[in-house]
Formats: sequence, C-alpha cells, structure tokens
Amino acid sequence: MNASNDVRNEKPAGVPCYLSIDIGSISGRHIVGWMESGELRQREIYRFSNASMKQDGHRIWDIDHLFEEVINGIRKAFSEFPEIRSLSVDTWGGDYVLLRGDQEIRPCFTYRDFRTEEAVREVHKLVPFSEIYRRTGYQFGPYNTIYQLYSDKLMGRLEGATDFLMMPEYLLYRLSGVKKKEATDNSTTSLVNPRTGQFDLELVRMLDLPEHLFPKLYSPGTVLGPLRPEIAKETGGNCPVILCATHDTQSAVSAIPMEDDQIYISSGTWSLLGVKLDHAITSEEGAAAGFSNEVGLEYNCYLTNIPGMWVPEQLRRELCPGKDYSRIVAEAEASACNSIFDPALPRFNAPDSMSREIYEDLKARRAGKLPENTGDYFCCAYHSLADCYRRSIQSLEKVTGQNYKKIYITGGGAKNDFLNRLTEDYTGKEVVACPFEATSAGNLLLQWKVDQSL
Repeated sequence: MNASNDVRNEKPAGVPCYLSIDIGSISGRHIVGWMESGELRQREIYRFSNASMKQDGHRIWDIDHLFEEVINGIRKAFSEFPEIRSLSVDTWGGDYVLLRGDQEIRPCFTYRDFRTEEAVREVHKLVPFSEIYRRTGYQFGPYNTIYQLYSDKLMGRLEGATDFLMMPEYLLYRLSGVKKKEATDNSTTSLVNPRTGQFDLELVRMLDLPEHLFPKLYSPGTVLGPLRPEIAKETGGNCPVILCATHDTQSAVSAIPMEDDQIYISSGTWSLLGVKLDHAITSEEGAAAGFSNEVGLEYNCYLTNIPGMWVPEQLRRELCPGKDYSRIVAEAEASACNSIFDPALPRFNAPDSMSREIYEDLKARRAGKLPENTGDYFCCAYHSLADCYRRSIQSLEKVTGQNYKKIYITGGGAKNDFLNRLTEDYTGKEVVACPFEATSAGNLLLQWKVDQSL
C-alpha cells in the first residue's frame, strides 16, 4: 500500500475515512485519509503552530492551548467529513502530563527545560547508566523521561500523583475519558524493557518511583472508546478513539515503503536514524554510540536521535522569520561556507541565539570559514547535519555488523533536495526520499487496519 499527499483528490462517496492528529514540537496537523485503489489518500484539514513557553524560569507546554487546537481541528474535520470512522493522536516522545485523578499537576515541563541536572546525578547514584542501558537499551539524554520523573520526585510533584500520561495519551484521555498507556511512546522513557515491551518494574523500584504509575502497556491498535459526550457535542461528530503508534517516529517508520530492511531517517525537529531489527541490542558498544531500542509494530527499532530540522528552524526564526524554505535552501546551496559543527552538542539544544552558538563554536575550534550571512549559516547547518548522519551510520554499521546500501528519508527533511544530495555525498549511500506525510500515513493505515478487523 502506498501513500499520497495529493490534496486534489476528493474522497469517493461511501468510502470510509479516518482522522490522524499528528503533533510535533513546532506544529500540528489534522489529516483525513482513506483508501482508494489500494493507495492511501491524505488530505490536510487543519494546521496549527505549537511552541513551548517560558514560565518562572522554566520551559513549559501550554497544554490547554494544545488541546484547544486539537478540538478545533476535529471540529473542522467533522464539518467536511461527518462520516469519519475513527481518530488517533501521535506526538513527539519523552514528555508527559502528571495527574491527580482528573486534575493536571502543573506546569507541564518540556524536555528542553534544564531542570533535570540534579536528577541525573541522583539517578546514577542509585542505578549506574550502564545498568539502565542494560535493562532498557535506551541512549542517555538529560531530557529522558526517567530523569524528568525523578526531578518531579525531588520536587515533590509525585506526591498524590495517580497517573503520568505521555503527551498523546493525555490528549487521547481528554478526548475519550480513558487512560491507557501505549507501548511505542513509553519505550522512549528509558524505563521499558525492549524484550518484553513492558515497564521494567525492578528498575522502577530501584529508583523508588511510585509503582502504580507504571501499569500495563497496550499495543497500537487498541480501541479506547467513543469521544466523551461533551467533546462530541463540541465538535459536531463522534467516532471511536484509537491508540495508534503514538510515538510519531514509530508511526512514520511503519509507513516507509522500504523494499528491504535498510536505514531510515524520520526527518523532523529531530532526525531519527536507524534500522528495523528482530531483536534488541543492549551492548556497551551500542550505548557508547548513542543508540536506542524502541518498541515498533512487530519489530524492534534500533535508532539514534539527531537534532535534525531543529537547528535550521531556529536559524530561520532568528535570522529570516517567514522566509520560504525554498529561498533559504537556494541561498545555502549558493554558499561556499561548509564548515562543520556537531548539532548534538548541548550548546545547540535551546540557545538564546543559534547563530551566535554556531559562530562561537566554529571560531573556538578554528573549524573553517566563519559564516557571514544567512546563506552561510544554513549551508553550515546542512553540511553539519549530513556529516552527523555519516558518523551515526558508521557507528550503526559497526554495532550491527551490517552494511546498508540505502537510506529512506521521510518527514519534512525529505523535501530538502540539497540536504538529500549532501547526505548521499557524505555517507556514500543511495538516498530514497519519501516526501509524504509518513507519520500521519502510519497513523491512518493502522486505523484502517483496525477498522477492517472489526
């Protein structure tokens, strides 16, 4: 089955359709999809901006605004497609909402907040990272959910907490009234055993975290139930709410039309680079190389997180807000400033000025020509990202003992021909661009399969 973004296609009468709500850390979109002649058709119905905000020195999510936009898009979808058969939500991984019953424990921190520094030290006093990796096979990041939750413990925020719901689970709960935890997104927490697909409760006990917060994980395809009556009234329609692969990466990977098991890059704010395996790898070599195991749809995803379009997007906001990316890419391609920096360094995680951090990093290391204009900065960013892909692929092939010939790229970055060519040049691999909405495609295809089974 193939996917298409051809918005010119109108849905034939009587053909079932489904709603994907795909939310990233920069934007969200509501996409209606249906099967036609064995091909998934997709039509974008609603798009909205998403961004974190600062409050009392912390970076947080405005979850009320986020849910309001989810409702706005559902209302718009029902107004055009009243016969929608089901809907589901996927988002980025790592972040969650704490609840006491039905009440949120606020604020809802983002993974880019720097609150976990003490928590990392305290966690590793109790359980060395080598042991955490042996159990969970998940790469270290100070933003990982395990450290966020321990920070909440240190702050007293877990007292009386009844649930922690990953972001898509929280939104699905507000839509359906049902709290269920889903396997793919929770595998980003660094608290799940990739061999069982369930929480490692012994690790939970080692950290003295409330065990009731870590119940059974459900597989993608689980039906939660209809919309709450008040939500149905507000949106003008009703349908079943389903757990898709709620981690957007896993929805995207499931939709990539790979001929065989090759390398994939799900290119969004983060570039998730990896392969599908039939087993987890939790070796010391994998830990040192920064690779993770995530629960996929009937396979293990072995991947690494690379700061992808985050760097270009921050440069755009700072240097040329509103400028079309086609012009930005043309200026980058015309530049000869191909100096390399490492986008994964902490200094590029959430700087006040991305361009200043790039300039100072290159200057301090005497790493080549310094950028002088907008095109130079973007040229450096794209060359640096392609070089990061090269280094990650070298590590991947060393750890797996496999040699791969192709890279399948999907997501927003797949539309960047300049970056795709650089990726081929730096890696020596054939790049296959899949410039359709892979995440929503995976979300929709799973809903279609569930519908077929009912």
